[in-house]
Amino acid sequence: MAARHQEDSAASTAALARLCSTYWRPLYAFVRRQGMPPHEAEDMTQGFFEHFLERDALRNVSPASGKFRSFLLACLKHFLANQRERAQAQRRGGGQRLISLDGSSGETQYLLEPADTLSPDALFERRWAFAVLEQALSRLREEYVCRNQGELFEALKGFLPGGEGELSRPEVAARQGISAGALDVAIHRLRQRFGTCLRVEVSQTVSSNEQVDEELRHLISVLGR
Repeated sequence: MAARHQEDSAASTAALARLCSTYWRPLYAFVRRQGMPPHEAEDMTQGFFEHFLERDALRNVSPASGKFRSFLLACLKHFLANQRERAQAQRRGGGQRLISLDGSSGETQYLLEPADTLSPDALFERRWAFAVLEQALSRLREEYVCRNQGELFEALKGFLPGGEGELSRPEVAARQGISAGALDVAIHRLRQRFGTCLRVEVSQTVSSNEQVDEELRHLISVLGR
C-alpha cells in the first residue's frame, strides 16, 4: 500500500491524503447511522482521522491485514467505543484540520440513502464503493484533460457503466463530428481505461495483487445490492 511507504516521502503523503479523502464520506455515513446529528458526526469523523494520523496507524497494517477498508472501519469502531467511555472527550489536534473536508457534501449524500434499510456497516460499504468509483472517474478525467480531450470525456462519460447520458450515440457522434464507428471505438477505449483506473484505485487499498480481483468483485456486489 503506497501510503505505508517512507514517512517523509511526498508520494506517501499524497497517497495518505487521497485515502483519507476517499474514506471520509463513507466513515461519516457510518457515524451518522449510529444516531449522531450532523455536526457531531462531522466532528467525530474529523477527530477519528486526527487520532488515526497522530498514531501513524498505517504502520500497524501488515500484508496479512488485507483490505484497508476493513482495517479502517475496525479502527473507527474502536475509536467510537473509546469516545463513548470518556464522559469529557477533548478535541484533539489543536483545532487544526488535517484533511480538507466537505461536511455539507457528506451530509447531502447521507440524506439520499435509504432511511432504515441499511445497517451502518452496509451503508459504509455502499459509500465506499461509490467513493472508489468517483476516484477512478476523477483519475480518468484527468487523463483526458491532460490530452486536451476534456470535452470528449464529458461527452462520453454517460456511456460508462452506470452512466446516464442525456444524448444517444448518433447525437453524440454528430456533435463531436465523428462517425458512428469512431464513436464506438472511443467509448470502448474509455471503458477500458476506466476499468484500468478502477483497478489502480482498488490496488492502493489492498495488500496484494491477488486481492485486487477479490475486492473488485466485492465492489460490484455492493453496488448490485
